[in-house]
Amino acid sequence: QVQLVESGGGLVQAGGSLRLSCAASEGTLSTYTIAWFRQAPGMEREFAAVINWNGTSTDYGDSVKGRFTISRDNAKNTVALQMNSLKPEDTAVYYCAATRANGRWAVSRVYADWGQGTQVTVSS
Repeated sequence: QVQLVESGGGLVQAGGSLRLSCAASEGTLSTYTIAWFRQAPGMEREFAAVINWNGTSTDYGDSVKGRFTISRDNAKNTVALQMNSLKPEDTAVYYCAATRANGRWAVSRVYADWGQGTQVTVSS
């Protein structure tokens, strides 16, 4: 089990950038696949990005592909989500999650450990 903490959220204008960070307050991230999901009010939780344990494989949701980049630094026990060209529809609470599953990484229920979330608000 790993305890996850997100940071870096905030308010930004459309077209701007934010960088989210996911850190482990307990445990190590290096053996986990880490994903970012997001949830807007009244909406289902949506897959945004995922990176495997050593950073050799990444995947993105269609709505963020080409604008968001996920990366990790296992030496620092962190995973980052660089978000560029932000749009008002990116407004949501962003969660990082950890799994040791071998696949289905876009499915939220394969993730056992979740952070508390960080709010991202994009103004038009």
